[in-house]
Amino acid sequence: MQQTTVGKTVTYTGIGLHSGRDVTITLKPADANTGIIFARTDLPGVPQVAAVAGNVTNAMRATTLESEQAKVFTVEHLLAAFYAMAIDNCLVEINSVEPPVADGSSLPFVRLIEEAGIVQQDAERRLVYVTEAQTIREGDKFITILPYDGLRITFTSINSHPMLGVQFGDYEITKDIFIREIAPARTIGFMHEVELLQSQGLALGGSLENAVVYDDEKVLTPLRFADELVRHKILDIIGDLALAGHIKGHIIAVKSSHAINTALAKKIVEHILVRS
Repeated sequence: MQQTTVGKTVTYTGIGLHSGRDVTITLKPADANTGIIFARTDLPGVPQVAAVAGNVTNAMRATTLESEQAKVFTVEHLLAAFYAMAIDNCLVEINSVEPPVADGSSLPFVRLIEEAGIVQQDAERRLVYVTEAQTIREGDKFITILPYDGLRITFTSINSHPMLGVQFGDYEITKDIFIREIAPARTIGFMHEVELLQSQGLALGGSLENAVVYDDEKVLTPLRFADELVRHKILDIIGDLALAGHIKGHIIAVKSSHAINTALAKKIVEHILVRS
């Protein structure tokens, strides 16, 4: 399999989910072996940060990447789209700290990549084969990855909300399955959390247009899937574990979060056997 990049420069403008700031991202072709690079065009010198597990500095409610003066967060939805669309190399120019939330899913980013087109490059893709089980536990939450020839994600979500409860998802992640079953699933929010989150500088750009919102008894946003929550959790795992590369493995998770997803990504990097 050959490495790929986007075929042309494309741009998307929106609002950041947590920052609430207007933001424009521009996807540009990049040379082979570049990886996914975020470039902060709003900062002096246009500092850059690579989308790799070692650059994760925070994972509270979203995944943050940081390298010296360059910092970006809530990158997981865009990274999931890059992974599923098999984009190895791309320069993401961004003029704020956070990509646009779009509709709260990965689907707008999939469409953006489709608009750009995909170009094969003269270099082989490096695949990351997990050779032994790796696990991260945190209280009643855990995520593990087992050797597997493909990418499969099995997730159990447990939520006390009367309309959510236990949701289970099990998917073999291919491009077509991702676009149809996972990419449209949007981020989930709860009205009772809004005040606390905003006091922490989070969810400042959240709305009924870019999240599935629940009050104490019901959902305020029409659902795309009856089990949209667990599908979005799987989307988050794809984006977070993309920080470890093009992984091959069976991921099994219960109540997983960005924190333990990215902890697993770091652990995979420490133990992987990389083969072309």
